[in-house]
Order: sequence, then structure tokens, then C-alpha cells
Amino acid sequence: MYYKTKIEDTVRIPPYKFDEPLNKVAIQTLNETYEGRLDKKLGLFICVNAIDEIGEGKLIMGDGAAYHNVIFEALFFKPEQYEILEGEVIEIVDFGAFVRIGPMDGLIHVSQVTDDYINFDAKRGALLAKESNKTLDEGDLVRARAVSVSIKDESTNNMENTRKSKIGLTMRQNNLGRFEWIEEAKQKSKG
Repeated sequence: MYYKTKIEDTVRIPPYKFDEPLNKVAIQTLNETYEGRLDKKLGLFICVNAIDEIGEGKLIMGDGAAYHNVIFEALFFKPEQYEILEGEVIEIVDFGAFVRIGPMDGLIHVSQVTDDYINFDAKRGALLAKESNKTLDEGDLVRARAVSVSIKDESTNNMENTRKSKIGLTMRQNNLGRFEWIEEAKQKSKG
């Protein structure tokens, strides 16, 4: 789920940017500062939408930059348990499929792909259902439900932090799975 929230912080504006529009520089600086930040309560920082308030700049002895207190609106991504998510299969491994859901990745364990028995085809890099002949390959678009969400709070600004968070997904319910499977199920129920 994407959502907006207000944050209060101080932004450092270097002297070589004093001739640029203050709001523009503040947004750029905040985006660079918060990029990749992951917060347990808020989720993954995406971007600053707007500056709501910007205070008068203060100087600190020995530093030519101006420090402004700001209140800004930021966009975050945090999947919620039981939320329906759509994404693209980015990697198939013997124990499941990794799915890119927005700016993060989730895992569909082989036991959560279908009700059918699943085999891993290493040559093809695909998951194959034994009885239904359903297949799951890299690049497939899927709809899944989040069954477990564990966001790890990291204070460092590094996109690798998202790998420490775990999002467990399932496709073993009605209207979930590869988009083609969902469409086939709809056609069968009509006919």
C-alpha cells in the first residue's frame, strides 16, 4: 500500500545552491537523504511530494550551509498483511518465485503457488504444476495476497535494506495467480 505522511526534519542547504529555488533544493536534498530508508512503522520511503513549511535558515559556525526546519509530505510503500498485490515474477528458484511488488520483492513459496504439486524445472527456470499443467516463469504477471510481512527497521540509507525485510505471498485462493490462470478460471465459471 502506498500512502502519504507528514515528516518534520532539518535540511542542510549547501552554499553553492543558495541561488537555486529553496523548495526545489530542499526536496532534492531530502530525497537524497531519505533514499532507501526503511522504517518499521512507515515502510519504504519513495519520495518527497511537497514541502508544507520551511523555516528561516540558520547558520552554524564553521559551516557555510544554511539549516532549515521543514515539514514535508512523503510517500511510503508498506504492504499490509492480507493485502492483494500485483507484480512481476523476477526470479524462479527451487523453493519458489520472487515477485517485484512495487519497490520491494516478495516470495511465493512453492507450497503457495497452487493447490497442485509443483516441480522446479532448472533448465527452463520455471515452476511446473504436475496435474493442472500450469507454469510460472520469469516475467509472468501475477496477483497474490500478502500472508506475512516483516519490515526490518534500518537506519542506514541503502536499497539493500529491503532485502532484509520479508514479504510472504500466496496464490492459493480464488482470483489469485498468474493473470492467465485467473482469466481461464473466469471463462470456466461462465461456461
